[in-house]
Amino acid sequence: MTRDSATAPLRVSILFSGRGSNMLALLDHMMPRNEDYAIASLICNRPNAGGIAAAHERGLTVSLIDHTHYDTKATFEAAMHAQLLRDGTELICLAGFMRILSADFVGQWDQRIINIHPSLLPLYKGLDTHRRALEDGASKHGCSVHYVVPEMDAGPVILQSEVPVSTDDTEDSLAARVLAVEHPTYCAALDRVAADIRSNRSAKNKAGQSRP
Repeated sequence: MTRDSATAPLRVSILFSGRGSNMLALLDHMMPRNEDYAIASLICNRPNAGGIAAAHERGLTVSLIDHTHYDTKATFEAAMHAQLLRDGTELICLAGFMRILSADFVGQWDQRIINIHPSLLPLYKGLDTHRRALEDGASKHGCSVHYVVPEMDAGPVILQSEVPVSTDDTEDSLAARVLAVEHPTYCAALDRVAADIRSNRSAKNKAGQSRP
């Protein structure tokens, strides 16, 4: 690894399925910092996703890989994997990507996929997190950014943010309060992961230079 490659912008790909609010927050965080980040890929699996138009408004292209056009999960994931490799992806951010990734795919990108989940993990893995928090009478709720592992919502937590739960909260009001902290939390977690990757690059570069 050369000195230039050790300090090159981190190539980040984002996978999304819907309106892409977290995707857009990540883009708005990364795009002004082209010395730190490069957008490798934007990949969407749903042709009617609102996030596609929003990305186009920022002058970015989206690779549409529609899962319904593939006979198996394996062939769908193979198409995504090939696209990610072509684009030189170093880190994958899931941003409302509504497909469960297989253990094989996750293994190919071990420690290089991160996701955000609307709960304080390990609490409330899976769906309906706000309803379940209210039903339990929780006093606090929030979001977690974590590394993706084969087991759903079980990877090491990178960063969490808490919000209070009010006695008059509904699912919608609690969801809105959590969403307000999701965006800055995901961006801060991305910076933390990026710093680790750059540190590893630097260490490899130094190790290479020290060899005879």
